[in-house]
Amino acid sequence: MGFLKGFFGSSDAASTSKAMPFEEYVGAGVVDRNGVPSRIYFSSDRDIDLYELEELCDAVGWSRRPIRKVRKAIVHSYIVVSMWEVRGAKKRLIGFARATSDCAFNATVWDVVIHPDFQGRGLGKGLMQYLIEKLRSQDISNITLFADPHVVEFYHNLGFISDPEGIKGMFWYPN
Repeated sequence: MGFLKGFFGSSDAASTSKAMPFEEYVGAGVVDRNGVPSRIYFSSDRDIDLYELEELCDAVGWSRRPIRKVRKAIVHSYIVVSMWEVRGAKKRLIGFARATSDCAFNATVWDVVIHPDFQGRGLGKGLMQYLIEKLRSQDISNITLFADPHVVEFYHNLGFISDPEGIKGMFWYPN
């Protein structure tokens, strides 16, 4: 994880409060009008305010999803990663991703989102690298995802490739 600390331009080791579920310091966030800096952290704690998560998804223009289904998706995910901006005692959800898995060979990444105020700073890349590292530490070697056309290049830059054999995914949807 030293890469992420270096990548985000901070060499100091951050200590987090034991009361906070944060496990990895990512780097410096932004400085507000009063000069108060924030810090960015990862967490794999699944106890996320689902309304706050839906507000994050709203901020990027995603369709609303039933909260009960979002809760169920998180409960049944193999890994959940959230990204938080912490400013003093306040914390704000600014990123999220999750993966489902067969717990042996394969995982699929879902719901990758970074708040628009924080896009373009490498945080999405850091979130994905963190998630991939978590999956690889569990010996998952085949990681897949579905990408909208406007973000395909983002995932290509992270090492994801379109199916080299040209096999198209198949989907079944109810009528």
